[in-house]
Amino acid sequence: MTDVAVDVSGEMDPPLIVQQKGVLPSFLKIPSELPDPKEWISHQRQNVRSWLLFVQTSNFKVPPSIPRVGKRIMRNIEYFQANYLFVFLGLIVYCLITSPLILIALAGTFYAGYRLNKRNQEKKLIIFGRELTIAQQYGLVTACSLPVYYLVGAHGAMFWVIGASCVIITLHAAFYNIETIIAKEEDSYALLEEV
Repeated sequence: MTDVAVDVSGEMDPPLIVQQKGVLPSFLKIPSELPDPKEWISHQRQNVRSWLLFVQTSNFKVPPSIPRVGKRIMRNIEYFQANYLFVFLGLIVYCLITSPLILIALAGTFYAGYRLNKRNQEKKLIIFGRELTIAQQYGLVTACSLPVYYLVGAHGAMFWVIGASCVIITLHAAFYNIETIIAKEEDSYALLEEV
C-alpha cells in the first residue's frame, strides 16, 4: 500500500451566514413603504383561497415528524395568508358583537373624530394660543378615549382576539397537509404546459 498525503489545512471558523435576497417568505418581508389601504384590501381579497379547500377535513393530517411541523406551518401561512387574515377579522367582529360596551366606545370615538373633522373645516381649534392640526386633534381624541377603552375591557378583548387567532391559525397551519395541494397544483400546471 502506498501512503497518500491528505491536505487538511484550511479555514476552521464556520462560514458567515449570508442572507440571500428573496429567501424570506412573502409574509415576513418588511415593506419599504405603506401600501394604499384600499389597494391592499383588494389585493388580499383576490388572494383568498377557496374556503372549501381551507376547511376540507380530508387534508388534515398529523405531521410525520417534529422538524416538518415548522416547514408545514410556514408553507401554510404563506399559502393561506389572506384566509388567515379574514379569520382574524372574523374574530374581531365576533368580539365586538359580544361586547356591546366596546362597540359603543368605538362608535363614540369615531363620532368625536367625525365632529372634529367637520369643525376643522369650519373653524380651526386653538388651545393655549396655539392652533392644533387635525392629526393632533385626532391624537387628543385617541388619548382621551384610552381610559374609556380600559374601563369597558377593550384590553382583555384585544388579547383574547390575538390569543385566539394565534391558536386557531397555528393549529390549522400545523395539521393542514399543504403538500398534497401544492402537488395537485404542480400537476395541473404540467398538464397545461403539455397542451
